[in-house]
Amino acid sequence: MSTLSPDGDSDYGGGGGGGEAAGAVMADVLSKGREACYKARDAFYTCVEKHADKKPTEIATMGLLYPADCKKSRANFVNSCRPSWVKHFDRQYSAKKRVQRLLDGGDDRRGPISLPQPYTFKQ
Repeated sequence: MSTLSPDGDSDYGGGGGGGEAAGAVMADVLSKGREACYKARDAFYTCVEKHADKKPTEIATMGLLYPADCKKSRANFVNSCRPSWVKHFDRQYSAKKRVQRLLDGGDDRRGPISLPQPYTFKQ
C-alpha cells in the first residue's frame, strides 16, 4: 500500500510527481543509458590509472581518491550514472585495487598465514 505525503506525492515510484506513471522505466536503466554510464565509468577509471603516478587530491565515494586531472571525467561519470551505481563501481574498483596491492606487495608481506595446528586444541 502506498502512502501520500502532505503535499500529495506518493512514496512509491521514481522521479517525483512530474506526470510520470508509477511504473515508468527510468531512462538510465535502458540499454542506451547503461551504455553511456559504462563508457563514462571506463573513461574515469582509465584516467585514474593513467595518472596513478600523481598524488590523488580529490575524494570520491567509498574512500576512493583520484588526481585532480580526472575531475572532468569524474563529473561526467557522476552525471551519467545513478548515484547507487557510482557508489557500487567505486567500491568495486577500490576492492580490486586492494586485492591487487596485497598480491603484488611482496615487501609488505610478513610470511605465510599460520593456521592453528591440531595440537593447539584440546582433544
